[in-house]
Amino acid sequence: MTELLRHAMNPTDLLGYLAAGLVLTTFSVRSIIALRAVAIASNLAFIGYALVAGLAPVLVLHGLLLPLNAWRLWQARG
Repeated sequence: MTELLRHAMNPTDLLGYLAAGLVLTTFSVRSIIALRAVAIASNLAFIGYALVAGLAPVLVLHGLLLPLNAWRLWQARG
Protein backbone atom coordinates (compact mmCIF):
# COMPACT_ATOMS: atom_id res chain seq x y z
CA MET A 1 0.00 0.00 0.00
CA THR A 2 2.85 2.38 0.79
CA GLU A 3 4.30 1.84 -2.70
CA LEU A 4 0.90 2.64 -4.24
CA LEU A 5 0.66 5.89 -2.29
CA ARG A 6 4.24 6.84 -3.16
CA HIS A 7 3.51 6.24 -6.84
CA ALA A 8 0.26 8.22 -6.64
CA MET A 9 2.08 11.23 -5.22
CA ASN A 10 4.55 11.84 -8.04
CA PRO A 11 4.10 15.18 -9.88
CA THR A 12 3.06 13.59 -13.17
CA ASP A 13 0.29 11.57 -11.59
CA LEU A 14 -0.83 14.53 -9.50
CA LEU A 15 -1.26 16.54 -12.71
CA GLY A 16 -3.31 13.68 -14.14
CA TYR A 17 -5.48 13.56 -11.01
CA LEU A 18 -5.97 17.33 -11.21
CA ALA A 19 -7.06 17.05 -14.83
CA ALA A 20 -9.44 14.19 -14.02
CA GLY A 21 -10.84 16.15 -11.07
CA LEU A 22 -11.55 19.08 -13.35
CA VAL A 23 -13.47 16.80 -15.72
CA LEU A 24 -15.48 15.56 -12.76
CA THR A 25 -16.14 19.16 -11.74
CA THR A 26 -17.67 19.93 -15.14
CA PHE A 27 -20.51 17.59 -14.26
CA SER A 28 -21.41 19.62 -11.17
CA VAL A 29 -21.51 23.14 -12.58
CA ARG A 30 -24.82 24.54 -13.69
CA SER A 31 -24.02 27.38 -16.05
CA ILE A 32 -22.66 26.78 -19.53
CA ILE A 33 -20.04 29.49 -19.06
CA ALA A 34 -18.69 27.85 -15.91
CA LEU A 35 -18.78 24.46 -17.61
CA ARG A 36 -16.71 25.71 -20.56
CA ALA A 37 -14.26 27.52 -18.28
CA VAL A 38 -13.66 24.39 -16.21
CA ALA A 39 -13.45 22.30 -19.38
CA ILE A 40 -10.74 24.63 -20.71
CA ALA A 41 -8.83 24.29 -17.44
CA SER A 42 -9.21 20.52 -17.75
CA ASN A 43 -7.95 20.58 -21.34
CA LEU A 44 -4.89 22.58 -20.30
CA ALA A 45 -4.19 20.23 -17.39
CA PHE A 46 -4.55 17.18 -19.63
CA ILE A 47 -2.28 18.73 -22.26
CA GLY A 48 0.37 19.29 -19.58
CA TYR A 49 -0.11 15.77 -18.28
CA ALA A 50 0.12 14.28 -21.77
CA LEU A 51 3.31 16.20 -22.52
CA VAL A 52 4.99 15.13 -19.28
CA ALA A 53 3.81 11.51 -19.47
CA GLY A 54 4.32 11.11 -23.21
CA LEU A 55 0.69 10.26 -23.96
CA ALA A 56 0.12 11.23 -27.58
CA PRO A 57 -3.57 10.19 -27.80
CA VAL A 58 -4.44 12.29 -24.76
CA LEU A 59 -2.46 15.22 -26.19
CA VAL A 60 -4.26 15.00 -29.54
CA LEU A 61 -7.70 14.73 -27.94
CA HIS A 62 -7.28 17.70 -25.62
CA GLY A 63 -5.42 19.68 -28.26
CA LEU A 64 -8.56 19.39 -30.38
CA LEU A 65 -11.00 19.97 -27.51
CA LEU A 66 -9.27 23.13 -26.25
CA PRO A 67 -10.11 25.39 -29.23
CA LEU A 68 -13.60 23.88 -29.42
CA ASN A 69 -14.26 24.72 -25.76
CA ALA A 70 -12.74 28.18 -26.21
CA TRP A 71 -14.96 28.82 -29.23
CA ARG A 72 -18.09 27.63 -27.41
CA LEU A 73 -17.21 29.77 -24.38
CA TRP A 74 -16.79 32.80 -26.64
CA GLN A 75 -20.19 32.07 -28.24
CA ALA A 76 -21.88 31.68 -24.85
CA ARG A 77 -20.48 34.97 -23.54
CA GLY A 78 -21.56 36.92 -26.64
